[in-house]
Amino acid sequence: MPLLRITRQTFFAWYRRYEEKGLAGLRDRSKRPLTSPKATQIEVVEKIIYLRANYHFGPEKIQMYLKRYHDITISRSGIWRILKRLDMNRLPSSQRYKRHVDRWKRYEKAQPGHRVQIDVKFIAPLKGSRRTRYYQFTAIDDCTRLRVLRLYDRLSQKTAIQFIDYALERFPFRVDVIQTDNGSEFQTSFHWHVLDKGVGHEYIKPQTPRLNGKVERSHRIDAEEFYRLLDGVVIDDSEIFNEKLREWEHFYNYARPHGALGGQTPYERLRQKTASDVRRPRQSHTRSVPPAGFERKGRTAAPILPVARAARSVPPAGFEPATPALGERCSIP
Repeated sequence: MPLLRITRQTFFAWYRRYEEKGLAGLRDRSKRPLTSPKATQIEVVEKIIYLRANYHFGPEKIQMYLKRYHDITISRSGIWRILKRLDMNRLPSSQRYKRHVDRWKRYEKAQPGHRVQIDVKFIAPLKGSRRTRYYQFTAIDDCTRLRVLRLYDRLSQKTAIQFIDYALERFPFRVDVIQTDNGSEFQTSFHWHVLDKGVGHEYIKPQTPRLNGKVERSHRIDAEEFYRLLDGVVIDDSEIFNEKLREWEHFYNYARPHGALGGQTPYERLRQKTASDVRRPRQSHTRSVPPAGFERKGRTAAPILPVARAARSVPPAGFEPATPALGERCSIP
């Protein structure tokens, strides 16, 4: 058919479609294949939708969860295309992508215990609760992101001292320095109590919470992945609240893949950091001692060589790895 500039086969194909359906048969039809054997399975797409809708995870975090809990390997670009197709590619405004020029420079200490950030999260009163508010004290290790959490019904230097004693006993390594903001709960009594235990205490610059960025970011994770799931649950007993918080802490430390750790959990990073190192022995924080490596003799400080020993391959009591109690609540369907 030289006048129409089409082949004979195309002409008769169009002619048959016109006879069958009229002008509607001549409209462009979808070129999508009838079968797509390599398409992402419906079950995997449902899991991606669940993680996006309930936890607002991005493609990288979704990829980590699918690999860890379902042994499903899928590329980040594939996950993004699925979210784009379902019109779920835009996050809430508070979690949207920021340009690199708008981001703060990240850092990380080399060894566990070199620096621990401590802060307080104010827990808004739940509807129907008799109490006005609770206070969540959080300590997070700068290197491994291992956390210790504790809830109190009062905010004072007394409760801050109770928490630091509790945290130093819970961490499976010696803490060299703790870092806090300039809140009233971290002032003179707390400061000297920490120094008496042989631990350094540093304040961040006023009105710069970004300098405590790791603990601040962990509080956002608490709000999104723990407290939001307690919506409608009224807990007036601080002991029961602490039990729930301990379950969440255990899940965070042992089962939740961490984006900043390349998909590792904090405990896996701790094992990685201590597996091949010969570490100094853990020094007790329960009595007043000078800083590690020095013993006071009169007015001078004589250095003491620490006795090296192999790093502990298992954590102390309170940090035993186990199937997380929150596995069912935070599981992916």
